[in-house]
Amino acid sequence: MNKAFVFLGFVAVAMLCGAGSALMVTAHENKAGNFSETATPVETFEMDESSKAESRFTAGQSERYPDLTYAAESAVKGVVNVESVLRVPARHGYDPFFDFFGIPHGDSSDAQYRERHAGGSGVIISSDGYIVTNNHVVEGASSLRVRFNDGRKFEARLVGTDATTDIALLKIDAKKLPAIPFGSSDELRLGEWVLAIGSPFDLQSTITAGIVSAKARQLGAIPSDFSIESFIQTDAAVNPGNSGGALVNTRGELVGINTLIKTQTGNYIGYSFAVPESIVKKVVCDLKEFGVVQRAILGISFRMVDQDFIDQMGKELGVKELGGAYVLQIVEGGSASEAGIRKGDIITAIDGRKVESGSNLQEFIAKHRPNDRVTLTIKRDGQVKQIECTLRNKAGKTELLSKKDVDVVEALGGQFADAGTRLCQKLGIRGGVEVVGIKGDGVLARARVKRGFVITYINDKPVMSLGEMQRLLEPIRSIDGVYPDGRSATYILVE
Repeated sequence: MNKAFVFLGFVAVAMLCGAGSALMVTAHENKAGNFSETATPVETFEMDESSKAESRFTAGQSERYPDLTYAAESAVKGVVNVESVLRVPARHGYDPFFDFFGIPHGDSSDAQYRERHAGGSGVIISSDGYIVTNNHVVEGASSLRVRFNDGRKFEARLVGTDATTDIALLKIDAKKLPAIPFGSSDELRLGEWVLAIGSPFDLQSTITAGIVSAKARQLGAIPSDFSIESFIQTDAAVNPGNSGGALVNTRGELVGINTLIKTQTGNYIGYSFAVPESIVKKVVCDLKEFGVVQRAILGISFRMVDQDFIDQMGKELGVKELGGAYVLQIVEGGSASEAGIRKGDIITAIDGRKVESGSNLQEFIAKHRPNDRVTLTIKRDGQVKQIECTLRNKAGKTELLSKKDVDVVEALGGQFADAGTRLCQKLGIRGGVEVVGIKGDGVLARARVKRGFVITYINDKPVMSLGEMQRLLEPIRSIDGVYPDGRSATYILVE
């Protein structure tokens, strides 16, 4: 869960009915860390009798409020608790007391393993046992178990995962399960009531309600260089353990998978975020059918034409009107390049749907597979054009991927950038990809590659740019490159 610095204010308003006045009670923290209250008078006003009656919520007025009981009672049966078991290294004579206080103990050479349990939630999406959850709930697990609303437990098999959307698909051997039907996240409206269902703090079958606060939020929260984020933001309370649970509408239909909160404390403080159904449905269908996600890539880098863009670059580029995505670069051989999109075009719509943000542009494309066709509406030299584009995968091909094909960037397990002209001149190379970060248990971490290493060959094939590296699909057998001090290195993987 990403952390955000948030200002918390606590305000209570007390209505003094007899005097017709009000007080604002504000919490202040004293030096001892306790809270004291100070009362500040605010504007006095009178309420007539009809207004007072309207301010009360009574059973006689219940028809004015949404009835969430059907959605809650039907959907709660389709949400499960997901328990993941991870094997983590432990020294001989492991005692958590010493670890808690950071006291060295045990013989580090006598490595053993112990089990660590983690929890999350999942959603039954088919009566024959398919369950969707978050990738981060199951990542690294040696075994998985799900617990139903009625207490039943099943061992689960991992069908596939997708780190770029933080979605995973599980399968259990069971029939006639209470699946939650898919709704439409596209049709969600701001202010619409939704329910979040999951197992926060291991409290199974917890239901909270809120409204849709925003759509197509992009937070930079998913730890992947090629993440796809277009979150539904709600104010339904979500806490640790809710991850992978259901976000449902008032009809009890699945419109999102609860994924993260932004918080300073680690717990819910006002808003939560869910992966929209439009992305979830596409990802789980691909995982079920192919074992991997069939991701279409438009093959451009862009910047949204907002007021900052107009102020900074508008005059130089001749752009005066807000709206759309300005194409900064084109990937040669990619979808946009082959369709005739040029640098400087402004993409205003995809299949007739307005491009309002970078996240909803990503979402439009993420719904498709390679070889699908979309119609791009663009502005070029003051003219509006419609261009049909056949989408391609990251390798620039229209073919679908198989499980044998490898996402080289994910397999390497790092963060990367094109080696700049100055660095290439310093190292005497024509191009390459610099390792700017190492994460997880990928190839780089296992080979003990250091940050700053510039990859120049993978499997004896030249890697001149990050774009070229992204298009590689075969398993990694060898990596060649050079360190910033000029030292060359070759890493050969031995299975």
